[in-house]
Amino acid sequence: MTARESPVARPRFRRPRYDGARAREAAVVVLLLAALLVVASAALVVGEVPTTPGEVWSVVTGTGGGGDPRVRLVVVEFRLPRVVVGALAGLALGASGSVFQSLTRNPLGSPDVVGFTAGSATGAILGIVLAGGGSLAVALFSVAGGVLCAALVLALVASAGSATGHQFVLVGIGVSAVLTAFNGYLLTRASLGDATAAQTWLVGSLNGRGWEHALPLACALLVLLPVAMAGQQVLTMMEMGDVTAIALGVGVPRARLLLVLTGVALTAAATAAAGPIAFVALAAPQLARRLTRGVGPGVTAAAVLGALLLVASDLAAQRLLAPIVLPVGVLTGLLGGGYLAWLLWVDRGRPRGS
Repeated sequence: MTARESPVARPRFRRPRYDGARAREAAVVVLLLAALLVVASAALVVGEVPTTPGEVWSVVTGTGGGGDPRVRLVVVEFRLPRVVVGALAGLALGASGSVFQSLTRNPLGSPDVVGFTAGSATGAILGIVLAGGGSLAVALFSVAGGVLCAALVLALVASAGSATGHQFVLVGIGVSAVLTAFNGYLLTRASLGDATAAQTWLVGSLNGRGWEHALPLACALLVLLPVAMAGQQVLTMMEMGDVTAIALGVGVPRARLLLVLTGVALTAAATAAAGPIAFVALAAPQLARRLTRGVGPGVTAAAVLGALLLVASDLAAQRLLAPIVLPVGVLTGLLGGGYLAWLLWVDRGRPRGS
């Protein structure tokens, strides 16, 4: 066989084609945004005070004289801020979960599993007990608690020498368990009123959320979400391992620190606004990857899917046992447990290590 005839004499290297994957991801994001718009519109219409889509449209757009004053009060002061806070918190949780699962290369590496949400909850409880429980105090203490918890987890992982995704998750689970126990201790030492307020907040709820909760969260997302989305390419390279990422020109330590701080800040901002809502940050990135069939973190799709999951869960929590309104954290916990059981069922026949 001559060199010309040999199949290995002239290897041909083709550049991977990402156009199809990007088009699919863009299509999925558009469909998720459309679904989010439909669910949000339903949340504005459905409730104890009967309204029609036309009345809500008149109120939101300001056409037709702004609509009935009673409907305007209900929509603008109660329903719309609730939907906005839910959507923004879902965006933050979905993006944060995508960042951390990509950094740890572990599907369990979401902020509610590795302890960052528990740290934010500890800070919020201290804000309720020590600072009177005002919205600003709870938000500031929650952010501080999440940042300090992240610093503790990173320090413990770094002290182990060779930091891996599994070590990160295991250390985070341990820190989360300790903080959960500490939160219980704080509740036993608080007054009845503070303990009740803290316990209600710890469930994770959008009840009573207003524009004073939506505005700080929106400002945080304007800064943090573009950073997370801009880091998708870096995260994709870091998923191949630190050595490969460094060979491709990524400054791994600096990029990891920036992305961890971004993810922690996103988690803390969402927790400060809506409480520690479980499983959204865990499930949204994984479901987004299944929908887009992408190889990267898919921060944009995960963020939009997180918003859709949270707004839809809150709508269901309001109507399932109406007129009793469940905290949305109760429903997301139930759905998250079912999701994990489904994952175990799907993977039951998969060989270990595949």
